Amino acid sequence: MIEFNPWVTPLNQVTTDNLSTGGSIEYEYFDSSTDVLSSLLYTLFEQNWQQVGVGHIVQGGVLELEFNAPPKICILYDGYLTVVTEGWHLHLCIEANLGGPHCKTPVELRQQRQVNRAAFYRRFNAEGIPRSWGIDFWNGADENLMTIFLPNPYVEGENLLPEGKPNLSKLALYEELRDIYVLGNKPIPFTKNPLKHSYISVCTSTRCLPSRKWQPTFDALKSAVEKAGIDVEVRTSGCLEVCQLGPVVFYSDDRAWYTRVHPNVAETIVNEHLVKGNKVSEHIYPPESV
Repeated sequence: MIEFNPWVTPLNQVTTDNLSTGGSIEYEYFDSSTDVLSSLLYTLFEQNWQQVGVGHIVQGGVLELEFNAPPKICILYDGYLTVVTEGWHLHLCIEANLGGPHCKTPVELRQQRQVNRAAFYRRFNAEGIPRSWGIDFWNGADENLMTIFLPNPYVEGENLLPEGKPNLSKLALYEELRDIYVLGNKPIPFTKNPLKHSYISVCTSTRCLPSRKWQPTFDALKSAVEKAGIDVEVRTSGCLEVCQLGPVVFYSDDRAWYTRVHPNVAETIVNEHLVKGNKVSEHIYPPESV
């Protein structure tokens, strides 16, 4: 396992795109490795959700979403960061998407899906004055995946502030993040990847009848984890890609899937695998060859 490095090495790469309508966009690129992206996105979505927006911009259309409350879920599973709110959710591939327990995603597709390039941007008007700030992400096919909108000093709520009276204090988040992730002047404020905390999840998908009986398994896992006194979060999840063999359980530390996990099996998984590091071979998926 690669040791977490809290210092981002600056890329010192800046480009400017001139706009046909006048003005330009300046891009300052930064390291798009998993630990760096995880730290940045956790800071944005978990710690500063009330200040940011998320969307997608192409010629002819703009999608912009806001947070009205902290995310209900912010989790990394099989390469994808999933963020769930009350009214919408997003997925962003920031690590190799292997493709479930069978690792069925072709290598070329893994490379296409994952964030390959990221940059802080400033959009300037025709007079050369910056008017908006944000962060863009591109995949391995150089397609724009997502835009994060950072606080704008010219906007308050839905209204533009009077010309010449911007609230420049709203640039504090942009400046703080740029200092860390673009310039490398300050360390990332974490000692480990904040999206890679240990968890064990139970599938609650209604796609298969067995997984609908997830609650006793969840309760058994939670009780066993508390009894063992280990720092592992017990949570629920959507489909874990092993349909018809539920209840299905996933353990994040070593990407282990378990099937037909009834309460007594759940307790065994905690005591043997999570505590001692020994997988419960009778229920592991795919079955391990002898």
